[in-house]
Amino acid sequence: MWPDHRLIDLFRTEFPIVLAPMAGVMDAELVIAAAQGGALGSLPCAMLSADKAREQVNIIRQRVSAPVNMNFFCHKQAPVDPSQEAAWKERLASYYREFDLDPAAPINAANRAPFDGAMCEVVEELKPEIVSFHFGLPEQGLLARVKAAGCKVISSATTVREAIWLEENGADAIIAQGAEAGGHRGMFLTDDISEQPGTFALVPQVADAVHVPVIAAGGIADGRGIAAAFALGAAGVQIGTAYLRCPESKVSAPARLALAQGRDDSTVITNVMTGRPARGLANRFMREVGPISPVAPAFPHAATNLAPLKAAAEKQGRLDFTNLWAGQAVRVGRDMPAAELTRALAGAALARLAKLSA
Repeated sequence: MWPDHRLIDLFRTEFPIVLAPMAGVMDAELVIAAAQGGALGSLPCAMLSADKAREQVNIIRQRVSAPVNMNFFCHKQAPVDPSQEAAWKERLASYYREFDLDPAAPINAANRAPFDGAMCEVVEELKPEIVSFHFGLPEQGLLARVKAAGCKVISSATTVREAIWLEENGADAIIAQGAEAGGHRGMFLTDDISEQPGTFALVPQVADAVHVPVIAAGGIADGRGIAAAFALGAAGVQIGTAYLRCPESKVSAPARLALAQGRDDSTVITNVMTGRPARGLANRFMREVGPISPVAPAFPHAATNLAPLKAAAEKQGRLDFTNLWAGQAVRVGRDMPAAELTRALAGAALARLAKLSA
């Protein structure tokens, strides 16, 4: 029924649909629901401790027998730059005064850690069927251990050059992340966001350049988008934004309302929330300080001093400093259980593909 079965065969899922890992707004509950609907459920682990990641995977295993994808960041951790940190605090000073916050109060550092030996031990213990990475791949020793545990490895590419690099370095499938996609750009061989291609341009060029299955991501939120991805040469899709309004997500009530009111022009790519380019719903802080600012400290340090502002604003029901990552298809999202949404997406895509092949 699907024109390309390579991804279904690789992951052993019912549908060639991957639930995008969305750190901070989801946990095991959404993974389970999407898997029950036939998708590959992805657990975002970049903000979890080893013990918490282990706990979450065990919850998933108890509830569903479907394959699991554990997702990690593999960026190079940048040291704190005292001069840039001081400039950033000065830029935030007026906001601290507005919310009556003490700029000298201790703050926990942002906890977006790269994949390391401790997490690799968790992977070796739990043996998830799939391990996905963002910002490239980990160093070869860690990657070899992941593969020796029997895990399939996938990662995101934002350019053809990155896709070729991923295949050459051991990726079993490649996520072609178009500029429309929500969340952090998976860039690792470039830092020029002005040259990032959209999904429609990226997917066919990646499909032509590599031999492994390609997973299209970015702007795909319904059956039409899935069918288009297959027409462009993809073997499957990764979808995140469409699942944000599912009852199983951890998105707050004010954020759900903002997502429901989102339009095609509601999102921007910004670096002011974390220090790396990411697409999300534009908020007050992005508009006033960015969306791109040279003052923002390197990832993930920009998020550290924003945390008190985020918490203070959210107590008032405001999203002024909330990084609500979402893609350009935010308007197409729906309020329905994730399992039901997954089946609806697959059914609509198959119906569209059947018409195209008739």
